[in-house]
Amino acid sequence: MKRFILGATLALFTVGGVHAGKATAGMRLGAPSFRSMGSLTFGPEGILFIADTKAASIVAVSTDDTKPGKAASSLKLVGLEKKIAGLLGTEPAQILIEDMAVNPVSGNIYLSVSRGRGPEATPVLVRVKGESEIELVALEKVHFSQVALPAAPAESTTGRSNPRLESITDLAFQDGRLLVAGLSNEEFAATLRSIPFPFKDTSNPTSVEIYHGAHGRFETRAPIRTFVPFMIGKEAHVLAAYTCTPLVQFPLSAIKPGAKIQGKTIAELGNRNRPLDIISYQKDGRVNLLMANSSRGVMKIVTDNLDKAEPITAPVPDKKGVGYETLADWKNVDQLDKLDNKTAVVLLREESGAMSLETRPLP
Repeated sequence: MKRFILGATLALFTVGGVHAGKATAGMRLGAPSFRSMGSLTFGPEGILFIADTKAASIVAVSTDDTKPGKAASSLKLVGLEKKIAGLLGTEPAQILIEDMAVNPVSGNIYLSVSRGRGPEATPVLVRVKGESEIELVALEKVHFSQVALPAAPAESTTGRSNPRLESITDLAFQDGRLLVAGLSNEEFAATLRSIPFPFKDTSNPTSVEIYHGAHGRFETRAPIRTFVPFMIGKEAHVLAAYTCTPLVQFPLSAIKPGAKIQGKTIAELGNRNRPLDIISYQKDGRVNLLMANSSRGVMKIVTDNLDKAEPITAPVPDKKGVGYETLADWKNVDQLDKLDNKTAVVLLREESGAMSLETRPLP
């Protein structure tokens, strides 16, 4: 593999190997195949879950990255596509960063990347270690397992969109289960799945319906764009954000194979907007959400009294429900994750157009 220095150390990093913990039970040693790499999330013992939307499957990879590292509290990598392109021997225009996840044990940052554009793009996994080291993650010999999603939408090469590419729109790991948002091939296409880990054969998805106040109607085919597991009162929920931008809660206990459930819309956060990523964190005794958006900046949402939030059940002109503030100094953020309880990692686009990866204090 090509290695050189360009403002950061570029190297080859191999994960997996012979170190296997309880979370690798049932995994096999080998080279997982990918048609694409999209959403990422971490589980226990350095297990990284990778969404392969083209294959409508999830791959769990043991990264063997289980030792606490030095937190990159002052990370700032500008021109990230250029650095990754140099590592892969291509041009920055051929690099598309799909998602980012921080390993909560080591503090290392993982990026799912497409090398090239269109159907011939090659998926690769990249790791950022410390404050300057960028590495290609080799996947030729790793402990991994894979699960295919039943009732996934078929691929389409005609029309304006390919529904298969939205078979998985976001992932989160919670209490031994992988939560998966996306679309199915069923009439009520919007879905949530709760898949036990270690993987076994997965069951049919849960169909989810919401009332979209800005659109003034119930919707069953719009996918969740990003979500976070969240305790509301004493019950575990999924807080999910949709395009244009309803915020909806679903009880985790209701996500069962083949079920059809209706979420509770607790906010309309503004139309003409697509939510990109969401995290939760605690500060000064309060639990907050940070949500990055395509056209409405980064919202800080205070979650006090969510259990008392009134449902939105009638049309609204633009905004209503749970309040938020827009962080004026958090502009052009595409992805975010927690590095620790005080620090966030953000992937953003600079005014020059270059992508940057940096750390910031949680507000």
